[in-house]
Amino acid sequence: MPCLNLDKYQALYYKKIDGDLNKPYLVFLHEGLGCQKMWKSFPEELCLRTGCPGLVYDRIGYGQSTPLMSNRTVHYLHQYAFDELSVVLETLIPQRSYILVGHSDGASISLIHASQKPQYLVGIISEAAHVIVEQVTLEGIRNANDAWHLNKLDGLYKYHGDKTEKIFNAWAKTWLEPWFESWDIEYLLPSVDVPVLALQGENDQYATDKQLHLIDEKVNGKVISLLVKGCAHSPHTEAKEEVSVMMSNFIHDVITDNAL
Repeated sequence: MPCLNLDKYQALYYKKIDGDLNKPYLVFLHEGLGCQKMWKSFPEELCLRTGCPGLVYDRIGYGQSTPLMSNRTVHYLHQYAFDELSVVLETLIPQRSYILVGHSDGASISLIHASQKPQYLVGIISEAAHVIVEQVTLEGIRNANDAWHLNKLDGLYKYHGDKTEKIFNAWAKTWLEPWFESWDIEYLLPSVDVPVLALQGENDQYATDKQLHLIDEKVNGKVISLLVKGCAHSPHTEAKEEVSVMMSNFIHDVITDNAL
């Protein structure tokens, strides 16, 4: 997989997926403990289904990219959205239209990025986004933290190698810090003016449907919000075909509406 050097210390690994270059790129943003390999075949299959080219990458700290170099702050998702993602787009798909497909942290990053009204962004697929910190969010992370200490999450080493402990703690400890409970991106949702497909599993262990309602109520662009039955935090794996159809239909409508 090719590498994008952000500076002399940080290298980001990415993969492009072939598709019709007259259509927008689908840019996949993984979850808070994820990476490009943890999407498995989903990006390639969605690109094939829609005909769109794709871009999937490991954020700094994850997968095959370089490790985190500093402790996270309350602004860490904003930094991924405004700094890293902007460089990735400008360098790898300059002046190309794109749709962000974000899961969990990746979905929050998508919404934050969209609030700056980027010129070439034409739509967002938000899966299990966090808009505010709920008590169920913290409880889900505490449960994951307990599982980590019981060595029940050792499968993550397959994806993150010797960065695994650092990235797990960066995720869990940041969200469980008292100062992170006030984290909130509700204020920026009215600045999002592109179409949004917002999905969430009805049994999401990290959120209630309040997250969906906030996106539906606050985003300025057209919003389709759906609670996916029988799913927890990862509908794209737990109800793969159903979710693929939803996403494909949304992407088709975005392309049609923009005459792309």
